[in-house]
Amino acid sequence: MDMFFDSTHLHITTWVIAVILFFVAYSKMSTGVHMGLRLFYVLVLATGLMLFGKHHTINDMLYGMKMLAGILTIGLMEMVLVRKKKGKDTSKVLIGMVLLLIITIYLGFKLPLGLNFLA
Repeated sequence: MDMFFDSTHLHITTWVIAVILFFVAYSKMSTGVHMGLRLFYVLVLATGLMLFGKHHTINDMLYGMKMLAGILTIGLMEMVLVRKKKGKDTSKVLIGMVLLLIITIYLGFKLPLGLNFLA
């Protein structure tokens, strides 16, 4: 079981599902999908913290920046959905979230445990 948590596969799977659920929740504004997305926020954070705790000594600064960007991305994802539910304008926050998501994904692939096709 430990080898499953040593690799990035579980973390990548959770954030891919979270991004898909985000866009489904954004388009349909379903409470059930939004609650499922919140569960995946927790899973993304848990798997990310496990990876950070185990491998941050490889490159402390890059892992720290990626963790901070990931937490801010999750925060902006939640802000977009809450603002849309309240009927407020979401365009600026959505653009910021997408840009930060791209930066987070790039930093994740740039890390030593990431995939090398973007490096």
